[in-house]
Amino acid sequence: MKNGTSGPRILMILTALFAALSGVYLFAGGVWLARLGGSFYYIIAGLVLLITGWLLFRRRASALMLYAVYLLGTTIWSLWEVGTDFWALTPRLDVTFFFGLWITLPFISRHLLATGKLARGSLVASLLITVIVLAYSVFNDPQEITGTLTPAQALAVEHSASGIADGDWPAYGRTQEGTRYSPLSQINDKNVGQLKQAWVFRTGDMKTANDPGEFTDEVTPLKMGDSLYLCTPHQKLIALDAASGKEKWRFDPQLKTNPTFQHVTCRGVSYHETPAVAQSEASNTAPAICARRILLPVNDGHLYALDAATGQRCADFADNGDLNLQANMPHARAGAYEPTSPPVVTDKVIVIAGAVTDNYSTREPSGVIRGFDVNSGKLLWAFDTGAKEPNKLPGEDEHYTANSPNSWAPAAYDAKLDIVYLPIGVATPDIWGGNRTPEMERYASGLLALNATSGKLAWFYQTVHHDLWDMDVPAQPTLADITDKSGNKVPVVYVPAKTGNIFVLDRRTGKTVVPAPETPVPQGPAKGDRLSPTQPYSELTFRPKKNLTGADMWGATIYDQLVCRVMFHSLRYEGPFTPPSEQGTLVFPGNLGMFEWGGIAVDTDRQIAVANPMALPFVSRLIPRGPGNPMWPDANDKGGSGTETGVQPQYGVPYGVTLNPFLSPFGLPCKQPAWGYISAVDLKTNDIVWKKRIGTVRDSSPLPLPFKMGMPMLGAPVTTAGNVFFIAATADNYLRAFNVTNGEKLWEARLPAGGQATPMTYEVNGKQYVLIAAGGHGSFGTKLGDYVIAYALPDGQ
Repeated sequence: MKNGTSGPRILMILTALFAALSGVYLFAGGVWLARLGGSFYYIIAGLVLLITGWLLFRRRASALMLYAVYLLGTTIWSLWEVGTDFWALTPRLDVTFFFGLWITLPFISRHLLATGKLARGSLVASLLITVIVLAYSVFNDPQEITGTLTPAQALAVEHSASGIADGDWPAYGRTQEGTRYSPLSQINDKNVGQLKQAWVFRTGDMKTANDPGEFTDEVTPLKMGDSLYLCTPHQKLIALDAASGKEKWRFDPQLKTNPTFQHVTCRGVSYHETPAVAQSEASNTAPAICARRILLPVNDGHLYALDAATGQRCADFADNGDLNLQANMPHARAGAYEPTSPPVVTDKVIVIAGAVTDNYSTREPSGVIRGFDVNSGKLLWAFDTGAKEPNKLPGEDEHYTANSPNSWAPAAYDAKLDIVYLPIGVATPDIWGGNRTPEMERYASGLLALNATSGKLAWFYQTVHHDLWDMDVPAQPTLADITDKSGNKVPVVYVPAKTGNIFVLDRRTGKTVVPAPETPVPQGPAKGDRLSPTQPYSELTFRPKKNLTGADMWGATIYDQLVCRVMFHSLRYEGPFTPPSEQGTLVFPGNLGMFEWGGIAVDTDRQIAVANPMALPFVSRLIPRGPGNPMWPDANDKGGSGTETGVQPQYGVPYGVTLNPFLSPFGLPCKQPAWGYISAVDLKTNDIVWKKRIGTVRDSSPLPLPFKMGMPMLGAPVTTAGNVFFIAATADNYLRAFNVTNGEKLWEARLPAGGQATPMTYEVNGKQYVLIAAGGHGSFGTKLGDYVIAYALPDGQ
């Protein structure tokens, strides 16, 4: 062989080898997939690539013609499977396209024997068709919905009835109705693009070696008067000047964590002021100490009451401002019972609940909900969700019911009805329920409405029956008065669920306003368990319109997509509510849920909602008891798992379980994007008017690529009278602003850490600010930090 031809010949051999090895891989994987009931495409693709490799090795020009037919066929097959969805087309066509481009280049094609213009021209034509298809798909996303809401300026607006100053944000959802709506409009859809950073505050609170992986900064600060109040992940309470961000005071509860804590987080604090405040303001005198107070929940099972002006403890509340929530609690230990969300505060009562460790054992604290005197901290009532008599108070040496369903997400409150609405989870362990008593099922996985003053049951609506999927109600409900199609005002509560359903109930009675018919679901429980034959499916929903199929599987290339398709067909999956199994069950919507603790934002003036649903499958696999998986832990076990994914022991029931996102061997989601959306709903008609992908892979991929794919989220939107809504939440580090009417992105700001929190907006000294806590989320994988950042328009705007 001459030296001048050795290089091209080696290149040809390597090219042929690549095609042949790809063919072997696709053929072998395709046979495996076909035996599981999947697509036969990969067998055909493997054979074509094997033949193409052989022809290239023999330097036959017919390799180009064969590959042209293969590329065209693959493009047609891809469109048939997924339509004009760019990110779904990509793994089917990326390597396929670039290999075709490679073999058309002169240093390959001119060394083929008897190279014909027809063969090369055919392949070039197939390449152009593929480019046209991909280019078209960039601008024609079948997953997005384009629409327009009723313009805001056409509506009359009244805010005074709420009793809240327009510029304040005195509760977690701004109001205790959980609307996440501000009547401020200084920042609006015309000028939001001019927002600039106004100030930054660093809390100094960072993850330590003693913290679990679930170390999260999820706080939405409060604003009253000229002060902001926020809690850090370790529940340090900080008061800031609302205009400058300068620290006024801080209180440190000295939380001592350890890796068994399932969470180290604080979503927010609560504010209360006594009637004496108004009297003192009328007489121009300073209010008494603790007439304005901040209530701080702490992850070790305590609640602190602190003076809002100074941060000193309220001496007349409980034990010098410290209320021990572990009293009468079974299996009490640090981190086993964690109040992570702010309590509801009425003019008489503090209503508080908390999280218990998921999936660790049947010996966990109670999920009891309690009402305490707002001034003294005295216990007024209890509602024990697992007890035969829920309102019975335990004696001195008695305990609440262990493992009763808990309420960990923020609650909502209707002051006129004096009803508090609590989202309820399931009795732990979550993924096997054969041992649950009727009492443990009675108030599980639904919305519980209690009289806030007495703790008596008003009503209960169950969103999942015999929940084996951790499909608890994860978000703060939202209260609104909606005009129905007949022109009648209906007081409703919106209940976002992990299933993607939004249940709409009359908040006086718990009756459905939007139908949620019972629908048959898959059967066949694990040994010793049982199933409900039906589940309620709300007609207002973001749940997937169809079950997943092999065509929905994804990857960076055709190679890992094939692996995901094999994995998918190896799991048990028959749609939503497929029972947990030893085989392994695909859970979709996944355990993370389509809705999480952030909830939705409701503009009660326009009667619209802004939501940010997710779509990320999980896999659960039951592990029977046996060697290495005992029924009970040994004496050295300290309790708690420190995580919500991975191996979950579920001590006390016949199975442990593994819970993980459904990922490829490369760590990419096996379900094709989008994994997260923003959307708007017309609440008068319950129609989804527009839906858009949100979020890029900039902070998730090895290369910082700004591709908008639709990312998972933790956090919620807030909407304003300026026809703008703000949201961070995504797995990339941005705060963004969108037009409420049509979903158009208007502005974004790069954050120094993850923004897995809900923003808020307020006004002080005539200037409107937008604020976000950017501290990241440990188990979500975003960058950790300790930032609180405020944005405002430049002076003079």
